[in-house]
Amino acid sequence: MALAKYRRGETGMNYWPGFVDALSTLILSIIFILTVFVVVQFVLQQEISGKDTALQRLNAQIAQLTELLSMETNSKGDLEQQMAQLRASLATAEADRDKYKGIAEGSGAGLAAAQGKASDLTSQLEGEKKISAKALAQVEILNQQIAAFRRQLAALEAALDASEKKDKESQSQIANLGQRLNLALAQRVEELKNYRSDFFGKLREILGNRPDVRIVGDRFVLQSELFFDTGKADLKPEAQAELEKVATALIGLEKQIPANIPWVLRVDGHTDARPVTGGQFGSNWGLSAARAIAVVQYLVGKGVSPQRLVAAGFGEFQPIDSGTTDEAYRKNRRIEFKLTER
Repeated sequence: MALAKYRRGETGMNYWPGFVDALSTLILSIIFILTVFVVVQFVLQQEISGKDTALQRLNAQIAQLTELLSMETNSKGDLEQQMAQLRASLATAEADRDKYKGIAEGSGAGLAAAQGKASDLTSQLEGEKKISAKALAQVEILNQQIAAFRRQLAALEAALDASEKKDKESQSQIANLGQRLNLALAQRVEELKNYRSDFFGKLREILGNRPDVRIVGDRFVLQSELFFDTGKADLKPEAQAELEKVATALIGLEKQIPANIPWVLRVDGHTDARPVTGGQFGSNWGLSAARAIAVVQYLVGKGVSPQRLVAAGFGEFQPIDSGTTDEAYRKNRRIEFKLTER
């Protein structure tokens, strides 16, 4: 009857093209946003890397200039000390000259000798004055060099501040871009959730409104008893008829969704927590995996592309009811369909 109902529903309005167009537009938009994000991340990373290299060069220049400034400062100190000594010598010489001049004025007999000695002292003083002038010129040159170094340091500090400011702006842009990407991903998750709900609605319509078929979160859950006998992984004949309907829906979905969209239908096998006794399976894990594989192989045999199917066995380790009653065990024995990305 479910199959007849489904065929009668084929004469009604077909919503699948609209859903597929919406999904295609959504995924292409997401791919474009991700591409823009990757490109921007790459450009910003290159720019930040260039800034780091420039900062390293600036730091190296600052270290060299600091070393030169230290050397010039030491040289200036030595010259100032030498100039102070020359000034002291000059003062002493001037005092001696005055002394000899006084002696010459007070003693006629030693006038000639005193004048000669005063002349020698005057010559010595002139020489020392020339040396002092030369030292002062050197000091002035050093002062000019120090001033130039300070100007260069100021320029480097300004460039460093500008680079740090630009780096902060780049980091802010990256943070804003990350927030926008997170928002886009959140919107994408919400839209995929809506699309998955529509898809599961179609599956429920195909399989009929039966109590052993339900939707739990993002999964379409069917009880194992619908497909397999206890402890077995061979599909029942009635299960094959139901899976054939699912295969038909999947084949139609493959034709509508572009091949470059990486979607898959994951088939998950689950068992209850009671140990497997006898038979060909040594554990619940092996039994759940064999059941998932059996479903996938049947769908492939009906024309569904293997690239669009995934089989997974979870054993008893993902229960939806943690109780130990027969009803809890029955709920945990299940096959789940999950439409997801590859």
